[in-house]
Amino acid sequence: MTRTPPHDEAAEQAVIGAALLAPGLVVDLAAIVAPADFHRPAHAELWRTLIDLHTAGAPGDPISVTAHLAESGKLGRLGGAPYLHTLVAAVPTTANAAHYARIVAGHARRRDVASLGTRLAQLAASGADTADVISGGRVLLNAAPEPAWPTPIPLTARHAPRPFPVGALPAWVGDMVAAVTDFTQTPPDLAGCIALAALSTAAGGRAEVEVRGSWSEPANLFTVVVLPPGSRKSAVFAALIRPLLAAEAALVERTKPAIVEADLALRVAAKAADRAANAAAAADPARRERLLADATAAAMTAEAITVPPLPRLVADDVTSEQAASLLAEQNGRLAVLSPEGGIFATLAGRYSGAPNLEVFLKGHAGDMLRVDRRSRPAEHVDRPALTLGLAVQPEVLRDIAQMPGFRGKGLLARILFAVPENTVGRRRIGADPVPSAISDAYTEKLSALVLGLADRRDPVVLPLGPDANERMLAIERDVEPRLAPSGNWAHIVDWASKYAGATARIAGLIHLGEDGPHGSISAETFNRAATIGAYFADHALAAFDDMGADPVVDDARHILSWIERTQTERFTKRDLFSVLSRGRFRKAADLDPALNILVGHGYLAAAPAPERRGAGRAPSPAWLVHPEVVRPVGTVQPISAGRAS
Repeated sequence: MTRTPPHDEAAEQAVIGAALLAPGLVVDLAAIVAPADFHRPAHAELWRTLIDLHTAGAPGDPISVTAHLAESGKLGRLGGAPYLHTLVAAVPTTANAAHYARIVAGHARRRDVASLGTRLAQLAASGADTADVISGGRVLLNAAPEPAWPTPIPLTARHAPRPFPVGALPAWVGDMVAAVTDFTQTPPDLAGCIALAALSTAAGGRAEVEVRGSWSEPANLFTVVVLPPGSRKSAVFAALIRPLLAAEAALVERTKPAIVEADLALRVAAKAADRAANAAAAADPARRERLLADATAAAMTAEAITVPPLPRLVADDVTSEQAASLLAEQNGRLAVLSPEGGIFATLAGRYSGAPNLEVFLKGHAGDMLRVDRRSRPAEHVDRPALTLGLAVQPEVLRDIAQMPGFRGKGLLARILFAVPENTVGRRRIGADPVPSAISDAYTEKLSALVLGLADRRDPVVLPLGPDANERMLAIERDVEPRLAPSGNWAHIVDWASKYAGATARIAGLIHLGEDGPHGSISAETFNRAATIGAYFADHALAAFDDMGADPVVDDARHILSWIERTQTERFTKRDLFSVLSRGRFRKAADLDPALNILVGHGYLAAAPAPERRGAGRAPSPAWLVHPEVVRPVGTVQPISAGRAS
């Protein structure tokens, strides 16, 4: 008689049903039960699907899972939508999900033991020599399968963000980005984002993308790259921004004759107005009326003369009030470019005591800005175009999420974030400098773009071509369901709502860099912009996750980073505490919450405790590392004696 292998179908249903009802439980349950632990194949496939969806950051509710299975062609094979509802209905309470998961895992271990027993019985009944049976039994026992490692669940519901798509930039920009990246041994994201900010500086206020109907997007961007200290941010900024400063100097030289002429005309007119006013004041009543009219006309002539300001493209750490004045002075165009993030503290009220975001919000959107002055009448900037290009440290990223109004008023939603992999410690020494042909071409073309657009009073309009418009519509259709409460962009709906518009802006900059201020944007250009847009979407998920990170999760990331860096396959708590920074973990007990998270996410498993001998100190708890976390190596890497930062 064939016995049914030990299993509990009701417990399996309760585990999956609980995860469907409360997708957040997947992390905890996956640490207990793996897909291979389910007896029913359909349950194993469903559990694997839920883990994959959670890892990808996709929603795991019954409706979303049903749609995912239908798209992949698995729904019918796994029982259809009615069976998913059966699983949900089988859950008495999600509070007992871990209990049912342990039942499922326990039955899986029993099946392993039963399978091993069957093989031992077959060996004993084979008629072989007793010594051979005993020897073969020992081999089987030693080869008995250990519980399978669960698939590690990321500490955040996202993959590592993709690298910057340098090839999507205009060729002369991409060449410069690649060369600077190689010379400075920095991630391409840094140079790529600064190059986009440089294009935005050249085009800001002088070009806009006509998307559809009355919908248009100004061609200016806010970009922020997140990298730790020592990442050579200043060197990359200098290489890519220097041509803008040279173009600014050229604009100053080009404007100086007009400034001198207007200043001289103003002084002459002002003296003429003074003389006319004095003559009217001294005249007898019969002549006063006519001379007063002459004095009024002379004063109006002087008032009508405007001395052009010295052109300025780039500012650094300015206040909102200074930015507003500069925008009014520079005909609505200004760029704030800096390898530091001090501007955020300024906006939050470092000097004024109160946050003032209006200039930056309107400067991104192109909304009319009123500038009040103490000694002159208020001015209006009809279409302000502010560019922001910054590189900040990770701590600044977390700080700005807590600054009043930054998220609620929409400043963070306007920023294209980049959170690249840090290259410090892996940089190649002695890399070749940027070839002069590449830097000269970049300087020449960027300067030509600045100088060619500088004198425009009205922005050049770049319409989307018919095929590019279809591509834009496809992006809008793809984004909309992601914004729903159950969508995978629901937690960044403020940022994601501006995603399509940001892609159009990038398309406009690529078009200007290649074709200049002429013609319409092609589908090929828009596809490249969409590639860069998808890059920023990946990094936005990473950035907003980091901004809201739990300090314990951050500690867990720190430990995991040390494991990956040192390729450690087994370690004790005492070993770990000896190499990590006392600034982060002041005592060994501070490691426990982070270690528990890593165990819960499947990265670590408790190692068997060694037998205690004598009355000495108890052995330190030890952990095994998931094989996927470390590359296959011949031996366990020794723990470095140096302290980790």
